[in-house]
Amino acid sequence: MTAKTLMIQGTSSGAGKTTLVTALCRIFSDAGYKVAPFKSQNMSSYSYVDREFEISRAQAIQAIAARTEIMPIMNPILLKPLGNYKSEIFVNGIFHGKMHARDYYKKFALSKGLEESKNALDKLLKTNDIVILEGAGSPSEINLQRYDIANMRMAEYCKSPVILITDIDKGGSFASIVGTLSLLDKKHQKLVKGFVINKFRGDVTILYPSYSILKKKTLKPVIGTIPLIEFDIPDEDTLHANPKQVSWTKKYLTTLDKEIDHLALIVKKNLDMKMIRGMLN
Repeated sequence: MTAKTLMIQGTSSGAGKTTLVTALCRIFSDAGYKVAPFKSQNMSSYSYVDREFEISRAQAIQAIAARTEIMPIMNPILLKPLGNYKSEIFVNGIFHGKMHARDYYKKFALSKGLEESKNALDKLLKTNDIVILEGAGSPSEINLQRYDIANMRMAEYCKSPVILITDIDKGGSFASIVGTLSLLDKKHQKLVKGFVINKFRGDVTILYPSYSILKKKTLKPVIGTIPLIEFDIPDEDTLHANPKQVSWTKKYLTTLDKEIDHLALIVKKNLDMKMIRGMLN
């Protein structure tokens, strides 16, 4: 069995990639599919620690959303920042060593990092109906594209359609979408199938003229607009000074499950799920 794939990338960090993947994992699980999340490389100070492995907390929560076992291959490369451009490196949940960013990019990312990521993804593809991939940061960071193993390299590897999500609450979303696309290689532009506008406040109908202009410029549709909503699911720590601490108790997991259901319900209501199902290859 080879799973169908869908990848969520963002115009920036904090655009809502993690949240959208979490919601989609629950939506497709509710529909009866065997689903797994995947993020080849994640940088986070907050992790899920098992007796045998350690991965990003985000992928552990996404696995809970998918109602599947939390596995190290869901986040084969975890970087835990130490400061001064150094990080602890975990490979498939096992501590690999400490590395300076310069050495990581030049000596690790495109060799062992990429190899382990592809191997981990292959295993998930063989045992699931759908694998939902999450990118990191932006795929158009031209200073890092050469070493990027979290975005288009993985989408290209598994021939995954890509949805690009942007945070309209920050402003500049339409410019971010057009700019992101313009800085991608032509072959990667073709993988992007549409956009999701995230964290919108107000009457969505006022955006419709902008969506028409965006489609004329990019030839790609807006798949949905997710309102700015409140939910109690831990964020990544990249944009937050005090991300929520988690205690993986039975009581907390029950609360988390309800929050995921709430999130999934709102996301499903505001996305064109028929269009998304049509993207699954």
